[in-house]
Amino acid sequence: MDTARLSPLEPLARAYQRAVPEHPADDGLFGPRSIVWRVNRDRSFPLAGMRSLMIQALHPLAMAGVAQHSNWRQDPFGRLAATSSYLLTTTYGDSASALAAAAWVRKIHTHVRGIDPETGLPYSAEDPSLLLWVHAGMVESIVTVVQRYGRVLDAGDADRYVAEMVRFAEIVGVPAEQVPSSVASVRTYIESVELRQATPAARDAIGVVLDPPDLDAEMRDLWHDLAQVAVGTLPDWAREMYGFAAPPAELMEREPVRQLLGALDLAFESLPGVLEARDRIELRMRS
Repeated sequence: MDTARLSPLEPLARAYQRAVPEHPADDGLFGPRSIVWRVNRDRSFPLAGMRSLMIQALHPLAMAGVAQHSNWRQDPFGRLAATSSYLLTTTYGDSASALAAAAWVRKIHTHVRGIDPETGLPYSAEDPSLLLWVHAGMVESIVTVVQRYGRVLDAGDADRYVAEMVRFAEIVGVPAEQVPSSVASVRTYIESVELRQATPAARDAIGVVLDPPDLDAEMRDLWHDLAQVAVGTLPDWAREMYGFAAPPAELMEREPVRQLLGALDLAFESLPGVLEARDRIELRMRS
């Protein structure tokens, strides 16, 4: 694969390099022995990210905030890099860096407010209920995808991951007592939210996620296959809201999907700084 043409992945590589410090002041919010450290470096993460966006976009108020206040359509990989940088910094950065990143996100959220044109309802990115929806969609997607296609993640460790990630929601403004702390409770919460629909903005956004611009032919084919797998991991109700057909069963099998993820990961790891950042994570986990 010609990595020279993988320019859309380069912002992700730079984000990875910046977010994992060489000389952290401390072990950060979670620490090297946490399940968060192990799960958040799984190579199935891009697939979990795609699925997470599909779930998150089904809340019309959360989607309206993105559609009206973000440049995601002009620069989808840049926005993905910014989100990835935040996740990596809060996971692997020292405490000061993680909390500073969260403070910056909260500051940005003060300006994200408006009216959703589909429901006519007001929204604010500071609303803990919207923050909780975004958090739950991300955490539940990570658990689902990693258990299916990543390293071994048994039921106990999956619950531990959800419980540890309560801190992740708390630092952006969700009271800890409102955050689900087990796999069962986070899935129950998602199912309980009544305001769910695939608005035109959601369909437009997910169309870009499934078929992003500026990919070379080989990477586009790989991305399209992974996007279909992401669709196949959605709950039936979510897939039906988008009007997606269920992918062929053979596309969803573990080993072929792991091969797709391996090809994407190899391309990503060949970019400057990625392997070094991963080595820093592994060394701290082993020590």
